Amino acid sequence: MSIKLSKKIMSKLGRTNAEFNLIEEGDKILVGLSGGKDSLTMVHAMREQQRRAPFKFEFLAVTISYGMGENYDELIAHCKEYDIPHAVHNTNVYNLAEEKIRKNSSFCSFFSRMRRGYLYSAAQKYDCNKLALGHHMDDAAESFFMNFIYNGQLRSLAPKYKAANGLIVIRPLIQMRERQLTAFALENEIKTIGDEACPSMRFDVKMPHARARTKEMLAKMEKEFPSLFTSLNAAFKNISVDSFFDVEKFSV
Repeated sequence: MSIKLSKKIMSKLGRTNAEFNLIEEGDKILVGLSGGKDSLTMVHAMREQQRRAPFKFEFLAVTISYGMGENYDELIAHCKEYDIPHAVHNTNVYNLAEEKIRKNSSFCSFFSRMRRGYLYSAAQKYDCNKLALGHHMDDAAESFFMNFIYNGQLRSLAPKYKAANGLIVIRPLIQMRERQLTAFALENEIKTIGDEACPSMRFDVKMPHARARTKEMLAKMEKEFPSLFTSLNAAFKNISVDSFFDVEKFSV
């Protein structure tokens, strides 16, 4: 079965790439591949972009194994079938979590930090100058409102930034909607990996509610204001910093 990528996905990928200079000549990019719909869309879109682009770049899909006996045979076979270079990076995150996470404590930030750290080290191991993450526009919107409501910050997800170790982190899907990525997986009948692969499912910890509540809130808002996400995307590029309460940003 051949993979079908919609014109909208490839068009949005190309425009986002051109707008933020995400993928450039000579890049070697490590792509975080969890096996979920987002990262699977990303590796297939980047494989097609590699074929179409007027410049040359390499990428390697890397799956972080948490060290809890995960079986990635189907994901490995999928990558082999579609000629996607792929490696599994083994870690001991699961054992570390048993030591570090207290009973009934929050776990999302811990696993996120650990996973990101191991992706950084894998990028260094495989001599990659960039790391591609599969966050989309819904993730950016949710992060913005979660930071706004729960942390009192105006903060979201940047399309491109430099990590402390000098690695360039990019988000090629950041202007795409989650439903586009879901449609890709369903149309191509791709078996995806979901929350069942998250180590937290094996711990007695409280489930995060902030993101679920924020997602529900945004869904209600979008019903009332259908152009919500289009406006958010525009607003994230049109920031009037001197109109807020930060004394250092005052223009007078």
